Order: sequence, then structure tokens, then C-alpha cells
Amino acid sequence: MEVAPGETFIEEGETPEHFFNVTGGTVRLYKLLPDGRRQITGFARPGHFLGLAVGEANAFSAEALETVRVCRFSRSRLRAVLDDFPAFERRLLRSAANELVAAQEQMLLLGRKTARERVASFLLAQARPLRACDPPPGRFHLPMTRTDIADYLGLTIETVSRTMTRLRTEKLIALPSPAEVVVLDRGRLEALAGGFEEERI
Repeated sequence: MEVAPGETFIEEGETPEHFFNVTGGTVRLYKLLPDGRRQITGFARPGHFLGLAVGEANAFSAEALETVRVCRFSRSRLRAVLDDFPAFERRLLRSAANELVAAQEQMLLLGRKTARERVASFLLAQARPLRACDPPPGRFHLPMTRTDIADYLGLTIETVSRTMTRLRTEKLIALPSPAEVVVLDRGRLEALAGGFEEERI
């Protein structure tokens, strides 16, 4: 099925009836605090599974950032699907393991990294190839807004914009447009994300 930009197809708190496999586009995952503030918890790209949580209610909302294509599966038929397609079960297990790793990385990102290190880590994550066998792309699409990035990284919009401008000035990246990034010096960007370069902001 196809999801239009801005359309929410998983609602936080609702009873989950389906799970989804993203096959195209980028999805914004977020939670709302009681006072209405939004915390973006991640971005799903092709290959990600959403809605697999075993709770009685969805733990997050999922909204299409651009036109998104997903395969929708009924949760009530999940056991039958896994019995019919054992390879699919292995994919789900890998997906669950990857989500755990991503959650641990996000804890480190928000808890210990500087603003500069957070932005560098985010850009490298977005530049990661969709298939492990593919080389990292030198140029990639960035469909999320600066506000989305700020909400995800726990920073202000001004800090995100200033940091990306500084990375461009230092020739670590180029920004042909607000929605496109070119990695010019991957080695330095990786060193920065790993905490091996001093904070310069």
C-alpha cells in the first residue's frame, strides 16, 4: 500500500491490528508527551518492520515524511505467515535485534554526545546503505526537516542549523539543497561522531 506524505498510519495508544514492512520512502516515528511536546524516536527506511511490539497498544506513531510504500500484514495471521515462510521469521528476528542496537545508540547519542557529535552521527546513519553489501553513498537524500532532526537529537533548530553550516564550512559535507547532503570527508565525520575530535562550537 502507498502512504501519502504527512499521513499517519500507526497511531500511538491504539490497538495494533497490523504490522508493516517499509519498502520505499522514509517514515517518522514519534511519541507525544502529555503536554503535547513531540519526541521523535527514529526514522524508518526501506527494510524496516514497524508495529511488531507485543503490547496491547502501539508504543509510537508512524507518519510518512514523503510518499511511502509499505507491505501490511495482519497481526492475527502472523503465526500462520511465519509457519509458511521460515525465512520471514529470521528477518523479523534480525529486525528486532537491530531495533535494540538502535535504541542503545540513541541512549548514547542523547546522554553523552555533544551537539556536534550528535549531528555527525545522525548524518552518517542517514548515509548508511540500505543493503549491507552496498558501499556508503557519497550523496544522499535527507527528507526530514531541521525541526525533525532537532526533535530527534534533543537539540534546538538553531543548533542543528549552525552545526550543519559549520560542517559545511569545514568541508566535511556539502549541502546542495536543504534535502540533500554530500559527504566530502567521511573519515573526519566518522572521527567526530566517535568522539575523537574536539567540540568546535
